[in-house]
Formats: sequence, structure tokens, C-alpha cells
Amino acid sequence: MKPLKGIFLFAIVLLLSNSCKQKTSAEYSQEVNNADFYHGCVNQLTDVIIHDIFSPPVASRIYSYATLAGYEAMVSGNKDYPSMVGKIKDFNKISQPETGKEYCYPLSGIKAFMTVARGLTFSVEKYDDFEKGLDKKFKDAGVPSDVIERSVAYGDSVGKAVLAYAKKDKYPQTRGLRYTLQNKLGSWQPTPPSYADAIEPNWGSIRTMAIDSSTQFMPPAPFAYDLAKTSLFMKEVTEISEMGKNLTEEEKRIAWFWDDNAFVMNVQGHVMFADKKMTPGGHWLAIVKTVCKDKKADLMKSAQAYLLVSIALRDAFINCWEVKYRYHKIRPETIINASVDTKWIPFLQTPPFPEYTSGHSTISGASAEVLTQLFGENVAFTDSTEAKFGHGVGQFKSFYEAANQASISRCYGGIHFRSACDEGLITGKKIGEWVMLKAKK
Repeated sequence: MKPLKGIFLFAIVLLLSNSCKQKTSAEYSQEVNNADFYHGCVNQLTDVIIHDIFSPPVASRIYSYATLAGYEAMVSGNKDYPSMVGKIKDFNKISQPETGKEYCYPLSGIKAFMTVARGLTFSVEKYDDFEKGLDKKFKDAGVPSDVIERSVAYGDSVGKAVLAYAKKDKYPQTRGLRYTLQNKLGSWQPTPPSYADAIEPNWGSIRTMAIDSSTQFMPPAPFAYDLAKTSLFMKEVTEISEMGKNLTEEEKRIAWFWDDNAFVMNVQGHVMFADKKMTPGGHWLAIVKTVCKDKKADLMKSAQAYLLVSIALRDAFINCWEVKYRYHKIRPETIINASVDTKWIPFLQTPPFPEYTSGHSTISGASAEVLTQLFGENVAFTDSTEAKFGHGVGQFKSFYEAANQASISRCYGGIHFRSACDEGLITGKKIGEWVMLKAKK
């Protein structure tokens, strides 16, 4: 009996020592209010988006819902930040925590974020080890087991509510719908090397979040198709043709740095293979992380920045795709090969959708405006987002310097005309302004 008694006493001591590790809210909050936990969630989602090869518009949709869920689950515990309920379209209610109960809201936010991430991506097994690591950090921080259980349940309920909200944005109705070629002079045609169908021809019908509709901020119509040498259209064609043949090393570097083509088809002889890379939206959210860390932004400030930039990205893509499939404008590669130089090849691979307006320009203008309003003008930062893809590091004195460079990079790459870039930037800035107006109401 003595050995059994010893084991029993040891178990009691172990239980008491474990219970002593649990801390009060004031004690564990200092450790778990850690923006790096949330940065990690966004990084993990980006990695899965790259792996699953989501198109840029679809990726923006995923980011917008994941960041909305994470933010809403945490904002219940921080009255200094406003809920987005009633501020974005059709988002009229969200799960609420029980009154008088203790919650670890950072944990709720992470759980809500990851619930949506798992619900909207395919390779969900890639989240397993990451989430286990985060769970351990909260336990090691001394968060009581009942608080952990309650906080996880609350975060999951918020995530599921956001997933239910997502189901009503018309995305399911657009799956499987293919583009019908216009077969008109000056209209878009599939481009080499894969000659892929145009992606997301109905994206303009997806529900917006902040702007009233996909047509709220419409740019002017593109220059009319006209092969006369003095026409505005042919002046643009000639500009990109000559630019592509005389690129400087710096212009090539800029084009590579902002490429962000989610799926590039490589051809070597008779062999074709694909490269997966970050989407333009993922690139701007990586900039959000960089600036938040530079500015030592706390958890809620970081969550807010991710959310508002994600909303701007989403609405900018919806607007841009509305414009693309309204005008069906031909790509530089197609018209230059047909009317100027049959051997001309763009520096970057042409993505599979119409030319006008530039998606990079529109989403960059929107993101830059949101970040400028959140963090101020002339905020210098180092963008190392593309380093792991072999595209170097960028140094910028402001968010708009980065946006302007992202925009002109599409001309250097030979995949856009200047008007598409200029008008995209202007429209994007208007969308960013509207997002911030909605957020401040």
C-alpha cells in the first residue's frame, strides 16, 4: 500500500503545481497580447493560399473574411476599437461573449481567424502544427483551462458566423462559369505560353464590403481600338513595345519585384512546369506586417490594419474585375505581335484576363491610402516580401511610393498600358478613402 500512497501524494502535488501555473487575467494578458501571434496566423494563411494556387481575387476574398473574424472576436474585449457590424455591407450581427465571464480575447481572435482560414482553403492539414504551437503558448502563459475552453468556443462561433456571412456573397454562384471570347477587334484573347481561359469573369458580381457596388468608382473608358499611328491607342502600343525592348536593369528589377503572379507557367523545350508565388494582395498584407512591427503596433492595431487593408483589397479587385470584363481590352502582347513585332515578348508572363484596368495598380492605390491614413504619410519601410522568391528587397519612403512603383512595374513587365495603370491607381485611392470613411463612421 505504501507505493500506492506515494503515487497518490505525487499526483496531488503535480495537480497543485499545475494549478499554481494558472494566472489571473492581468498576469497572463501581458504575455498573450502579442501581435506576433496574429502575424503568424496571416503568414500561415498566405502560405496555404500560395500552395492551393488561389487566384488574386479569390485570395482577397479569403483574407477579408479571415481578418474580419479575427478582428471581431477580439474587439469585444477592447472598446477602444469599433466593431464592423453595421459598417460593412450586410454584416448586421455577430456572436457575443457571455456577460460576466472571463475570456482571453487574443485566443478568441486567433481561433476565429483560423476557423475561417480552414473553412475557405483546401490544404487545412498545413494549419495543424501551427495551431498546436499557438495553443501551447497560451497554456504556457498561464491562461486558466476554463478560460481557454470558453475563449476557443467563442472564437469558433465568431468564425462560423463569418463563414455563414461569406456564403451569401454570390461566390458560389460564380463557380464554374467560363468566359466567352468577344471575337471583336481589340478584345482580349488568351496569351502564351498556356493560352489559359480568362479567370473570374463574373467577379464584379461578388458582394462588396465597403463600397456601395462594383460600379461606384468607375474609371473612364479605355482608348478606342484604332490602328492609326497617331491614335491614342497606338501611341500606348508603341510606348510599351519600345519600353520592352529597352528595359534598364533597374526597370527589370522593379518588374520582378512586383510580379506577384500566383501561377507562372514555365516552358523549357517540350516541358512545361509551374511556379507558385504570392498574390498581389498577399504582398500588401506582408507590408502591413512589416509596418506594424516597425511601428511596434499592438495586437488590436495590427488586427485593424490587416482587416481594413483586406477590405480595400477585396473591393478593389471587385471593382477592377468589373471594369476588365466590361471593356475586354486586348493585352499588349497580343496587339504588338499582331501589328508591330511578331517576335516581341513581354518581360513578365501575361496573366489570363483582360488588360484594363490594372489590378496591381488598383489594389496598390487602395492599400496605400488605407495604410497612409492608419500610420501617416512619409512612412519609410523596407519590403523584403519577395526576397524568398529571389526578387530582392525594396526600400520605400512612403506607401504611395510603393504603390506608384507597383503600378509602373506592369508597364515595365510589358503586360499593361500606361492608362490602365494610371486609372487603376486613381480608382484604388478612391476605394481606400471610402473604406476608411466607412470604418470611421
